[in-house]
Amino acid sequence: MKRIALAALAGVAVIVTGAAYAQQQIDWDKIQIKTTDLGNKTYRLEGQGGNITIAVGTDGLIMVDTQFAPLSDKIKAAIKAISPLPVKYSIITHYHGDHTGGIANFQKDGVIALAQDNIRIRLVAGTTNATTGNKMEPRSGDAIPKETYVGGTKTIEVGGRKAILTHYYNAHTDGDTGVYFPDANVIATGDIMNSNHRYQQVDYGNGGDIRGMIRATDDWLKIANDQTKVVTGHGPLADKKVVAEYNAMVKTARERVEKLFREGKSEDEVAALDPLKDLNATWAADANQAKNFLKQVYNSFKRS
Repeated sequence: MKRIALAALAGVAVIVTGAAYAQQQIDWDKIQIKTTDLGNKTYRLEGQGGNITIAVGTDGLIMVDTQFAPLSDKIKAAIKAISPLPVKYSIITHYHGDHTGGIANFQKDGVIALAQDNIRIRLVAGTTNATTGNKMEPRSGDAIPKETYVGGTKTIEVGGRKAILTHYYNAHTDGDTGVYFPDANVIATGDIMNSNHRYQQVDYGNGGDIRGMIRATDDWLKIANDQTKVVTGHGPLADKKVVAEYNAMVKTARERVEKLFREGKSEDEVAALDPLKDLNATWAADANQAKNFLKQVYNSFKRS
């Protein structure tokens, strides 16, 4: 029975379920990888940690995110059940361990992990979560993406399958990549949003900013139509309506908290005013998540 503390692997603080993964003990043997066919040879894999997207081309596969290292063999088996072709690229949406933990295991197989360059920087240097103080130790070697891009958009193609990568600067973190597969009408959001109708962590100590979450979801609403399938970092398969609901929430949170911040109110004064009380009733998993999200939104504005 393999049991391991996620804190040692992930360095991830409060996740959208409302319970910190870092406080859990996970029995990896019990985790199963669920595969959902999204159409046009595109698939969603769900296990433990960030959801994975797979696009199958004529001579290879594109993969989005890797989940945790102890699940790599199960993930590889699920991919082989989809196609015997090799994974050519694994696009990494951000640095958190539940999305990057398996990078080394895949790159040792010849996969090229591709990420926005801030992910490389944070993995090499190690990080501290400003909300919880949880630390992620520095990584090296095959655990670091072999290929990075700086910003804007980047397109990769494998066997006729095209993935359009967009760097959404200062959103969930400072290294977020959203991925759009136009031929399948599928968007992979990483942890910029979730589909659990829960607040999402704004990792402000590592470049996160509520305004970036708005920019990203505004963009996806322009791309999406009623048939678009949205693979969020956490939660069930989503659609444009889910993106719109989340977009409205982060805009409301930004407007209310920024107004108080610009008026010169301190973080404690804003917390006492409880400006997100009505949102908390439906978006916060518990009082701690409500408190943390308000803190994270407030600290977004210390960036400028």
